[in-house]
Amino acid sequence: MEREVFIKIKGRVQGIGFRRWAVSTAEEIGGISGWVHNEYDGSVEILMRGEEEKIDAMILACHKGSMFSRVDKVEFVVGRRSSFLPPIEPGVFKRV
Repeated sequence: MEREVFIKIKGRVQGIGFRRWAVSTAEEIGGISGWVHNEYDGSVEILMRGEEEKIDAMILACHKGSMFSRVDKVEFVVGRRSSFLPPIEPGVFKRV
């Protein structure tokens, strides 16, 4: 079953390659479409869509983060999307 999830990752996640790591991790897991971007408050947001088990694997990976990151919290964001952020492109996971 396909699922769409919007998460916000807080901690030391900007300026250390977290977005590059997220793209690489999504490609390793495979079957995840979406994007990752830095937020003004120092957090990183990820909007992703894919099969439930692949999304769960990506969420678990985000709790650990990249080698140089420190993830303090992963929050699920409900109902808030900026009109400035792009829609999900099927088969693409990218930095925006």
